[in-house]
Amino acid sequence: MKSNSVSPARLTAFEILRRVGEGAYASVLLASREDELSPPDRALCHELVMGVLRRQLWLDRLIEHYANRKVAGLDESVRIILRIGLYQLRFLTRVPASAAVNESVNLVHFARLRSAGSLVNAVLRRATREPEVDPAVNIHDPLERLSVATSHPLWLIERWTKAFGSAEAEALARANNEPAPVAFRIVNSRAQEADLCETLRAAGAQLIPSKVAPGAWRISGAGRLLAKFVAAGKTYVQDEASQLVALQLDVHPGQRVLDLCAAPGSKTTHIAELSLDSALIVAADLHEHRLRTLVSSAQTQGLSSIDCVALDGLQLLPFAEGTFDRVLVDAPCSGTGTIRRNPEIRWRISPADIEDLAERQKQLLFNAARVVRPGGRLIYSTCSVEPDENEDVVQTFLESNETFRLIELTADDALRTSLGKARTWPQREGTDGFFISAFERIGPSPSV
Repeated sequence: MKSNSVSPARLTAFEILRRVGEGAYASVLLASREDELSPPDRALCHELVMGVLRRQLWLDRLIEHYANRKVAGLDESVRIILRIGLYQLRFLTRVPASAAVNESVNLVHFARLRSAGSLVNAVLRRATREPEVDPAVNIHDPLERLSVATSHPLWLIERWTKAFGSAEAEALARANNEPAPVAFRIVNSRAQEADLCETLRAAGAQLIPSKVAPGAWRISGAGRLLAKFVAAGKTYVQDEASQLVALQLDVHPGQRVLDLCAAPGSKTTHIAELSLDSALIVAADLHEHRLRTLVSSAQTQGLSSIDCVALDGLQLLPFAEGTFDRVLVDAPCSGTGTIRRNPEIRWRISPADIEDLAERQKQLLFNAARVVRPGGRLIYSTCSVEPDENEDVVQTFLESNETFRLIELTADDALRTSLGKARTWPQREGTDGFFISAFERIGPSPSV
Protein backbone atom coordinates (compact mmCIF):
# COMPACT_ATOMS: atom_id res chain seq x y z
CA MET A 1 0.00 0.00 0.00
CA LYS A 2 1.32 3.47 -0.82
CA SER A 3 2.69 5.79 1.85
CA ASN A 4 0.02 8.40 1.07
CA SER A 5 -2.54 6.08 2.63
CA VAL A 6 -1.05 7.10 5.98
CA SER A 7 -1.72 10.57 7.33
CA PRO A 8 1.33 12.89 7.24
CA ALA A 9 1.20 13.32 11.01
CA ARG A 10 1.36 9.59 11.77
CA LEU A 11 3.91 8.86 9.08
CA THR A 12 6.22 11.63 10.28
CA ALA A 13 5.78 10.55 13.90
CA PHE A 14 6.72 7.00 12.95
CA GLU A 15 9.82 8.15 11.07
CA ILE A 16 10.92 10.41 13.94
CA LEU A 17 10.45 7.69 16.54
CA ARG A 18 12.56 5.32 14.46
CA ARG A 19 15.32 7.95 14.34
CA VAL A 20 15.05 8.53 18.08
CA GLY A 21 15.57 4.80 18.56
CA GLU A 22 18.84 5.20 16.65
CA GLY A 23 20.07 7.95 18.97
CA ALA A 24 18.60 11.19 17.58
CA TYR A 25 16.68 13.68 19.72
CA ALA A 26 12.96 14.11 19.24
CA SER A 27 12.91 17.88 19.79
CA VAL A 28 15.48 18.43 17.04
CA LEU A 29 13.69 16.16 14.59
CA LEU A 30 10.29 17.67 15.31
CA ALA A 31 11.64 21.16 14.68
CA SER A 32 13.26 20.03 11.42
CA ARG A 33 9.97 18.61 10.06
CA GLU A 34 7.61 21.43 11.10
CA ASP A 35 7.45 23.16 7.74
CA GLU A 36 6.42 19.93 6.00
CA LEU A 37 3.18 19.65 7.95
CA SER A 38 -0.05 21.60 8.19
CA PRO A 39 -0.81 23.08 11.63
CA PRO A 40 -3.23 20.23 12.58
CA ASP A 41 -0.78 17.55 11.39
CA ARG A 42 2.09 19.31 13.15
CA ALA A 43 0.17 19.29 16.42
CA LEU A 44 -0.80 15.62 16.10
CA CYS A 45 2.73 14.57 15.14
CA HIS A 46 4.17 16.39 18.14
CA GLU A 47 1.61 14.81 20.47
CA LEU A 48 2.28 11.31 19.13
CA VAL A 49 6.07 11.56 19.33
CA MET A 50 6.26 13.09 22.78
CA GLY A 51 3.38 11.04 24.14
CA VAL A 52 4.83 7.72 22.98
CA LEU A 53 8.26 8.55 24.41
CA ARG A 54 6.76 9.64 27.73
CA ARG A 55 4.54 6.56 28.04
CA GLN A 56 6.80 4.01 26.38
CA LEU A 57 7.18 1.51 29.23
CA TRP A 58 3.46 1.62 30.08
CA LEU A 59 2.57 1.16 26.41
CA ASP A 60 4.98 -1.77 26.07
CA ARG A 61 3.40 -3.51 29.03
CA LEU A 62 0.02 -2.89 27.42
CA ILE A 63 1.27 -4.43 24.18
CA GLU A 64 2.42 -7.52 26.08
CA HIS A 65 -1.03 -7.87 27.65
CA TYR A 66 -2.94 -7.59 24.39
CA ALA A 67 -0.44 -9.57 22.28
CA ASN A 68 0.29 -12.30 24.85
CA ARG A 69 3.99 -12.09 24.05
CA LYS A 70 7.07 -10.19 25.20
CA VAL A 71 7.56 -6.90 23.45
CA ALA A 72 11.31 -7.53 23.17
CA GLY A 73 10.58 -10.23 20.60
CA LEU A 74 8.85 -7.84 18.21
CA ASP A 75 10.53 -5.94 15.40
CA GLU A 76 11.41 -2.39 16.49
CA SER A 77 9.23 -0.84 13.80
CA VAL A 78 6.29 -3.00 14.86
CA ARG A 79 6.77 -1.89 18.47
CA ILE A 80 6.72 1.74 17.39
CA ILE A 81 3.57 1.26 15.30
CA LEU A 82 1.78 -0.46 18.17
CA ARG A 83 2.85 2.27 20.60
CA ILE A 84 1.50 4.94 18.24
CA GLY A 85 -1.78 3.08 17.83
CA LEU A 86 -2.28 2.37 21.52
CA TYR A 87 -1.36 5.92 22.49
CA GLN A 88 -4.14 7.21 20.26
CA LEU A 89 -6.66 4.72 21.64
CA ARG A 90 -5.84 5.44 25.28
CA PHE A 91 -4.94 9.14 25.36
CA LEU A 92 -6.41 10.91 22.30
CA THR A 93 -10.15 10.89 22.78
CA ARG A 94 -10.83 12.95 19.64
CA VAL A 95 -9.20 10.37 17.37
CA PRO A 96 -11.75 7.74 16.22
CA ALA A 97 -10.71 4.23 17.19
CA SER A 98 -11.18 3.09 13.59
CA ALA A 99 -8.68 5.70 12.39
CA ALA A 100 -6.12 4.70 14.99
CA VAL A 101 -6.41 1.02 14.01
CA ASN A 102 -6.56 1.43 10.25
CA GLU A 103 -3.73 3.92 9.98
CA SER A 104 -1.55 1.74 12.18
CA VAL A 105 -2.11 -1.21 9.86
CA ASN A 106 -1.28 1.05 6.93
CA LEU A 107 1.96 2.00 8.65
CA VAL A 108 2.89 -1.68 8.75
CA HIS A 109 2.58 -1.82 4.97
CA PHE A 110 4.58 1.39 4.61
CA ALA A 111 7.36 -0.14 6.70
CA ARG A 112 7.28 -3.21 4.45
CA LEU A 113 6.35 -5.49 7.31
CA ARG A 114 3.18 -6.94 5.79
CA SER A 115 3.51 -10.12 7.83
CA ALA A 116 2.95 -8.06 10.99
CA GLY A 117 -0.28 -6.51 9.73
CA SER A 118 -2.52 -9.15 11.27
CA LEU A 119 -0.75 -8.86 14.62
CA VAL A 120 -1.09 -5.07 14.73
CA ASN A 121 -4.73 -5.31 13.71
CA ALA A 122 -5.50 -7.97 16.33
CA VAL A 123 -3.71 -6.13 19.17
CA LEU A 124 -5.37 -2.79 18.48
CA ARG A 125 -8.82 -4.27 17.97
CA ARG A 126 -8.51 -6.13 21.26
CA ALA A 127 -7.48 -2.83 22.85
CA THR A 128 -10.71 -1.25 21.60
CA ARG A 129 -12.70 -4.08 23.21
CA GLU A 130 -10.79 -3.89 26.51
CA PRO A 131 -10.23 -0.16 27.04
CA GLU A 132 -9.86 -0.25 30.82
CA VAL A 133 -6.73 -2.41 31.10
CA ASP A 134 -4.00 -0.80 33.24
CA PRO A 135 -0.74 -2.80 33.18
CA ALA A 136 0.51 -1.17 36.38
CA VAL A 137 -2.43 -1.72 38.68
CA ASN A 138 -1.71 -5.30 39.75
CA ILE A 139 2.04 -4.92 40.30
CA HIS A 140 2.73 -5.67 43.97
CA ASP A 141 6.04 -3.87 44.47
CA PRO A 142 5.26 -0.13 44.91
CA LEU A 143 8.42 1.10 43.17
CA GLU A 144 7.94 -1.19 40.17
CA ARG A 145 4.29 -0.17 40.03
CA LEU A 146 5.30 3.51 39.98
CA SER A 147 7.96 2.73 37.37
CA VAL A 148 5.38 1.26 34.99
CA ALA A 149 2.64 3.77 35.83
CA THR A 150 4.88 6.75 35.12
CA SER A 151 6.97 4.98 32.48
CA HIS A 152 10.38 5.53 34.06
CA PRO A 153 13.16 2.94 34.40
CA LEU A 154 12.95 1.19 37.76
CA TRP A 155 16.53 2.13 38.70
CA LEU A 156 15.69 5.82 38.27
CA ILE A 157 12.58 5.57 40.45
CA GLU A 158 14.61 3.75 43.10
CA ARG A 159 17.32 6.38 42.90
CA TRP A 160 14.94 9.32 43.28
CA THR A 161 13.03 7.63 46.10
CA LYS A 162 16.26 7.17 48.04
CA ALA A 163 17.40 10.75 47.38
CA PHE A 164 14.15 12.70 47.73
CA GLY A 165 11.60 10.40 49.41
CA SER A 166 8.76 8.45 47.86
CA ALA A 167 6.25 11.33 47.60
CA GLU A 168 8.70 13.67 45.89
CA ALA A 169 9.95 10.94 43.57
CA GLU A 170 6.41 10.16 42.46
CA ALA A 171 5.56 13.83 41.98
CA LEU A 172 8.69 14.33 39.87
CA ALA A 173 8.02 11.27 37.73
CA ARG A 174 4.42 12.28 37.10
CA ALA A 175 5.43 15.86 36.29
CA ASN A 176 7.90 14.53 33.74
CA ASN A 177 4.98 13.22 31.67
CA GLU A 178 3.32 16.62 31.40
CA PRO A 179 4.17 19.12 28.65
CA ALA A 180 6.61 21.81 29.74
CA PRO A 181 5.39 25.42 29.55
CA VAL A 182 6.99 27.72 26.99
CA ALA A 183 9.05 30.53 28.47
CA PHE A 184 10.95 33.35 26.81
CA ARG A 185 12.94 36.48 27.52
CA ILE A 186 12.84 39.77 25.66
CA VAL A 187 15.99 41.06 23.98
CA ASN A 188 15.67 44.58 25.31
CA SER A 189 18.04 46.11 22.78
CA ARG A 190 15.72 44.89 20.02
CA ALA A 191 12.24 45.30 21.53
CA GLN A 192 10.30 47.23 24.12
CA GLU A 193 8.76 44.87 26.68
CA ALA A 194 5.41 46.65 26.96
CA ASP A 195 4.89 46.92 23.20
CA LEU A 196 5.95 43.32 22.51
CA CYS A 197 3.72 41.89 25.24
CA GLU A 198 0.78 43.96 24.06
CA THR A 199 1.25 42.65 20.52
CA LEU A 200 1.40 39.06 21.71
CA ARG A 201 -1.72 39.46 23.83
CA ALA A 202 -3.57 41.03 20.91
CA ALA A 203 -2.70 37.90 18.91
CA GLY A 204 -4.32 35.70 21.56
CA ALA A 205 -1.35 34.90 23.80
CA GLN A 206 -1.68 34.45 27.52
CA LEU A 207 1.37 35.85 29.30
CA ILE A 208 2.43 35.26 32.89
CA PRO A 209 5.52 36.92 34.39
CA SER A 210 7.89 34.35 35.85
CA LYS A 211 8.02 33.82 39.60
CA VAL A 212 11.45 32.19 39.20
CA ALA A 213 13.53 34.46 36.97
CA PRO A 214 12.96 38.24 36.79
CA GLY A 215 12.44 39.27 33.17
CA ALA A 216 11.18 35.87 32.05
CA TRP A 217 7.66 35.23 30.74
CA ARG A 218 5.50 32.16 30.31
CA ILE A 219 3.36 32.08 27.22
CA SER A 220 0.55 29.99 25.77
CA GLY A 221 -0.92 30.72 22.37
CA ALA A 222 0.36 32.94 19.53
CA GLY A 223 3.16 30.47 18.84
CA ARG A 224 3.64 31.60 15.25
CA LEU A 225 4.01 35.24 16.26
CA LEU A 226 6.46 34.35 19.02
CA ALA A 227 8.50 32.39 16.47
CA LYS A 228 8.63 35.49 14.25
CA PHE A 229 9.90 37.55 17.16
CA VAL A 230 12.55 34.91 17.84
CA ALA A 231 13.66 34.97 14.19
CA ALA A 232 13.90 38.76 14.38
CA GLY A 233 16.05 38.58 17.51
CA LYS A 234 13.42 40.30 19.66
CA THR A 235 12.79 37.32 21.93
CA TYR A 236 14.62 34.15 22.92
CA VAL A 237 12.81 30.99 24.02
CA GLN A 238 14.47 29.70 27.19
CA ASP A 239 13.22 27.92 30.30
CA GLU A 240 12.81 30.10 33.38
CA ALA A 241 15.30 28.09 35.43
CA SER A 242 17.86 28.37 32.68
CA GLN A 243 17.36 32.14 32.67
CA LEU A 244 17.96 32.21 36.41
CA VAL A 245 21.56 31.01 35.92
CA ALA A 246 22.89 34.09 34.10
CA LEU A 247 21.26 36.36 36.66
CA GLN A 248 23.39 34.79 39.40
CA LEU A 249 26.64 35.85 37.70
CA ASP A 250 25.80 39.51 38.39
CA VAL A 251 27.93 40.69 35.47
CA HIS A 252 28.77 44.39 35.24
CA PRO A 253 29.71 46.33 32.10
CA GLY A 254 33.37 45.96 31.24
CA GLN A 255 33.96 42.81 33.27
CA ARG A 256 35.70 39.79 31.80
CA VAL A 257 33.50 36.70 31.67
CA LEU A 258 34.17 33.08 30.75
CA ASP A 259 31.31 30.74 29.86
CA LEU A 260 33.18 27.45 29.85
CA CYS A 261 30.49 25.17 28.37
CA ALA A 262 28.72 27.78 26.31
CA ALA A 263 27.06 26.18 23.29
CA PRO A 264 24.38 26.47 22.05
CA GLY A 265 24.43 29.88 23.69
CA SER A 266 21.23 30.49 25.63
CA LYS A 267 23.06 31.55 28.79
CA THR A 268 25.93 33.24 26.95
CA THR A 269 23.64 35.54 25.01
CA HIS A 270 21.62 36.20 28.17
CA ILE A 271 24.82 37.25 29.96
CA ALA A 272 25.64 39.61 27.10
CA GLU A 273 22.13 41.05 27.16
CA LEU A 274 22.19 41.58 30.94
CA SER A 275 25.56 43.37 30.74
CA LEU A 276 24.20 45.67 28.01
CA ASP A 277 26.54 43.97 25.53
CA SER A 278 29.51 45.71 27.16
CA ALA A 279 31.20 42.87 29.07
CA LEU A 280 34.10 41.00 27.50
CA ILE A 281 32.69 37.50 27.12
CA VAL A 282 34.65 34.41 26.07
CA ALA A 283 32.32 31.59 25.05
CA ALA A 284 34.14 28.26 25.11
CA ASP A 285 32.97 24.85 24.02
CA LEU A 286 34.49 21.57 22.90
CA HIS A 287 32.68 21.45 19.55
CA GLU A 288 33.21 24.08 16.86
CA HIS A 289 29.95 23.25 15.06
CA ARG A 290 27.99 24.01 18.22
CA LEU A 291 29.81 27.32 18.60
CA ARG A 292 28.61 28.25 15.11
CA THR A 293 25.06 28.00 16.44
CA LEU A 294 26.04 30.38 19.25
CA VAL A 295 27.55 32.86 16.79
CA SER A 296 24.39 32.80 14.69
CA SER A 297 22.21 33.35 17.76
CA ALA A 298 24.35 36.28 18.93
CA GLN A 299 24.13 37.88 15.50
CA THR A 300 20.36 37.48 15.44
CA GLN A 301 20.13 39.21 18.82
CA GLY A 302 22.51 41.97 17.76
CA LEU A 303 25.18 41.07 20.33
CA SER A 304 28.83 41.86 19.63
CA SER A 305 30.56 41.29 22.99
CA ILE A 306 31.02 37.51 22.60
CA ASP A 307 34.21 35.86 21.35
CA CYS A 308 34.09 32.10 20.75
CA VAL A 309 36.91 29.64 21.28
CA ALA A 310 36.92 25.86 20.87
CA LEU A 311 38.67 24.13 23.75
CA ASP A 312 38.49 21.11 26.04
CA GLY A 313 37.45 22.28 29.48
CA LEU A 314 38.74 19.02 30.97
CA GLN A 315 42.29 20.15 30.15
CA LEU A 316 44.29 23.04 31.59
CA LEU A 317 42.64 26.19 30.27
CA PRO A 318 44.72 28.46 27.99
CA PHE A 319 44.21 31.52 30.19
CA ALA A 320 46.39 33.02 32.90
CA GLU A 321 45.35 32.54 36.48
CA GLY A 322 42.80 35.10 37.65
CA THR A 323 41.93 36.30 34.14
CA PHE A 324 38.16 36.52 34.62
CA ASP A 325 35.84 38.44 36.92
CA ARG A 326 33.04 35.97 36.34
CA VAL A 327 33.11 32.31 35.27
CA LEU A 328 30.13 30.11 34.48
CA VAL A 329 30.37 26.33 34.43
CA ASP A 330 27.00 25.16 33.13
CA ALA A 331 28.28 21.62 33.05
CA PRO A 332 27.32 18.84 30.64
CA CYS A 333 25.09 16.55 32.68
CA SER A 334 22.58 13.72 32.58
CA GLY A 335 19.76 16.17 31.86
CA THR A 336 17.32 14.49 34.23
CA GLY A 337 15.83 17.89 35.00
CA THR A 338 14.71 18.22 31.37
CA ILE A 339 12.94 14.89 30.89
CA ARG A 340 9.66 16.69 30.16
CA ARG A 341 11.28 18.24 27.09
CA ASN A 342 13.52 15.30 26.21
CA PRO A 343 11.63 12.19 27.36
CA GLU A 344 14.06 9.85 25.58
CA ILE A 345 16.72 10.75 28.16
CA ARG A 346 15.14 8.38 30.67
CA TRP A 347 15.75 5.45 28.29
CA ARG A 348 19.35 6.39 27.47
CA ILE A 349 21.15 7.20 30.69
CA SER A 350 22.47 4.73 33.26
CA PRO A 351 23.90 4.93 36.79
CA ALA A 352 27.36 4.55 35.24
CA ASP A 353 26.72 7.59 33.04
CA ILE A 354 25.85 9.71 36.07
CA GLU A 355 28.97 8.57 37.89
CA ASP A 356 31.15 9.37 34.87
CA LEU A 357 29.52 12.77 34.37
CA ALA A 358 30.08 13.69 38.02
CA GLU A 359 33.81 13.08 37.66
CA ARG A 360 33.92 15.24 34.55
CA GLN A 361 31.96 17.99 36.28
CA LYS A 362 34.46 18.06 39.15
CA GLN A 363 37.34 18.42 36.70
CA LEU A 364 35.57 21.22 34.81
CA LEU A 365 34.96 23.09 38.05
CA PHE A 366 38.56 22.66 39.24
CA ASN A 367 39.93 23.93 35.92
CA ALA A 368 37.54 26.88 35.84
CA ALA A 369 38.41 27.91 39.39
CA ARG A 370 42.01 28.69 38.46
CA VAL A 371 41.05 31.50 36.09
CA VAL A 372 38.72 33.32 38.51
CA ARG A 373 40.32 36.46 39.95
CA PRO A 374 40.39 37.03 43.72
CA GLY A 375 37.04 38.56 44.61
CA GLY A 376 35.55 37.12 41.43
CA ARG A 377 32.50 34.91 41.14
CA LEU A 378 32.17 31.31 39.95
CA ILE A 379 28.76 29.83 39.14
CA TYR A 380 28.22 26.08 38.79
CA SER A 381 24.96 24.81 37.33
CA THR A 382 23.38 21.72 35.79
CA CYS A 383 20.00 20.75 34.41
CA SER A 384 20.18 17.51 36.41
CA VAL A 385 18.31 16.64 39.60
CA GLU A 386 20.93 14.08 40.68
CA PRO A 387 22.76 14.91 43.96
CA ASP A 388 25.85 13.16 42.56
CA GLU A 389 26.08 15.84 39.87
CA ASN A 390 25.18 18.73 42.15
CA GLU A 391 25.67 18.83 45.93
CA ASP A 392 28.35 16.12 45.82
CA VAL A 393 30.34 18.01 43.19
CA VAL A 394 30.14 21.21 45.23
CA GLN A 395 31.25 19.44 48.40
CA THR A 396 34.25 17.87 46.69
CA PHE A 397 35.22 21.22 45.19
CA LEU A 398 35.07 23.09 48.49
CA GLU A 399 37.02 20.38 50.32
CA SER A 400 39.85 20.81 47.81
CA ASN A 401 39.70 24.60 47.32
CA GLU A 402 40.17 26.67 50.46
CA THR A 403 40.39 29.83 48.37
CA PHE A 404 36.68 29.66 47.49
CA ARG A 405 33.63 30.13 49.65
CA LEU A 406 29.93 29.75 48.99
CA ILE A 407 28.05 33.01 48.62
CA GLU A 408 24.37 33.83 48.73
CA LEU A 409 22.30 33.55 45.58
CA THR A 410 19.82 36.21 44.52
CA ALA A 411 17.16 33.58 43.81
CA ASP A 412 13.85 33.56 45.66
CA ASP A 413 13.96 32.11 49.17
CA ALA A 414 11.74 29.20 48.11
CA LEU A 415 14.39 28.05 45.64
CA ARG A 416 17.42 28.25 47.92
CA THR A 417 18.31 25.01 49.66
CA SER A 418 21.26 26.29 51.71
CA LEU A 419 23.99 28.91 51.50
CA GLY A 420 25.08 29.29 47.90
CA LYS A 421 22.78 26.59 46.49
CA ALA A 422 19.40 26.60 44.79
CA ARG A 423 17.17 24.12 43.01
CA THR A 424 14.15 24.29 40.74
CA TRP A 425 11.79 21.41 40.05
CA PRO A 426 9.22 20.47 37.39
CA GLN A 427 6.75 19.33 40.07
CA ARG A 428 7.13 22.46 42.20
CA GLU A 429 7.91 25.49 40.05
CA GLY A 430 6.87 24.00 36.72
CA THR A 431 10.33 24.74 35.33
CA ASP A 432 13.12 22.44 34.28
CA GLY A 433 15.00 20.84 37.16
CA PHE A 434 18.10 22.98 37.68
CA PHE A 435 20.82 23.18 40.30
CA ILE A 436 22.81 26.39 40.82
CA SER A 437 25.68 27.10 43.19
CA ALA A 438 27.67 30.31 43.65
CA PHE A 439 31.26 30.72 44.87
CA GLU A 440 33.55 33.67 45.49
CA ARG A 441 37.31 33.44 45.26
CA ILE A 442 38.74 34.85 48.47
CA GLY A 443 42.44 34.54 47.72
CA PRO A 444 45.12 33.29 45.32
CA SER A 445 45.67 29.61 44.72
CA PRO A 446 48.14 27.84 47.02
CA SER A 447 50.63 27.63 44.13
CA VAL A 448 50.92 31.43 43.83
